[in-house]
This record gives sequence, structure tokens and C-alpha cells, in this order.
Amino acid sequence: MNDLTDTQLIALAARQDAAFEVLVRRHAPRVHALASHMVGAGSADDVVQEVFLSVHRHLRSFRGDAQFTTWLHRVALNACYGLLRRRQPDALSDVPEPSSPLDPVGTSETLQLRERLAWALAQLPHDQREAVTLRELSGLEYAAIAEITGVEVGTVKSRIARGRSALRDLLSARGVTVGST
Repeated sequence: MNDLTDTQLIALAARQDAAFEVLVRRHAPRVHALASHMVGAGSADDVVQEVFLSVHRHLRSFRGDAQFTTWLHRVALNACYGLLRRRQPDALSDVPEPSSPLDPVGTSETLQLRERLAWALAQLPHDQREAVTLRELSGLEYAAIAEITGVEVGTVKSRIARGRSALRDLLSARGVTVGST
């Protein structure tokens, strides 16, 4: 079954659990990465579970107007925003400031960089965070992001450019050297 396309698996998933399991194994890592950057690593597993439960419930209603991955990313974003709304009105205020680079106990350089990036992403307006995350972390094309978010391609490009610029400023202010993109 691993050789089947998403379209073929979707057709089989209504009758065969194994087909749905292949879809989950194939797409869960990307959904988890998206969720980690949108709601934090601690909540990402819950979001992934919610996403695939929802996908399983609604797979029969998937019409195929868009690619499965586009639909899946929209479901994932909706689950992330739902979790953020349930947390509290200003959920992003809970994202901790990165620890000091001079912390003697400290963690690895990579972990510190990830922590700072997560913090900086959380500071972006949700439309910029969404666009940057879909492009840079999920690797989606501009047209797919436009379809997921319901805006024009030019708007997606603008949000990504503004988000990248803001990330560069936020990270630079915290001592992270950021090259131009």
C-alpha cells in the first residue's frame, strides 16, 4: 500500500484501515512540524491526533477539489487555531522568552536556536506566522498556501516577506546572526 498515491489511498480508506494508516504515516510528520511551530512542541501531539481523527471522520466528504495535502494543512491549521483559542484569549503570551545564551547550565546550541525561533515565530501576527510556517517548514508552494489560506498569491508572498523580515529583526535582537534571504 505504501506505493499507492494519496488519491488511491483515500478511495480505499473508507473500507480499509490499512490505507488510512498509510496516509497517517505519510503525512503525520509534516502535520506535527506545522503544529509544533504553531502551538508549541508540547501540544503538537494533541493537535496531530485531533487532525487525523477529524480527517478520518470527514474523509468521505473530501471531494478532491484540492490536493489532499492542501486540505490536510487547512485541517491542521484549524486545529492549531482551535487549541490557541481554547488556551486563553492571548495564548501566545505564554510562550517563554528564550533563555540567556550565557546560561551556564544551558542546552545545546541547536536547542537554543530552535527555542529562539519558536519564540520569534510566536511573536508574528497569525497571518504571517501561518504563511511562513507553511512555506518554510511545510515546504508548500505559494499557490498551495494561497489555496489553504484563501488569499491571493501576492498576499501570500507579501506575508512571507514581512514575516521573514520580522523574524530576522527579532532573532538579531536576541543575538542570533541571520543571513539575508
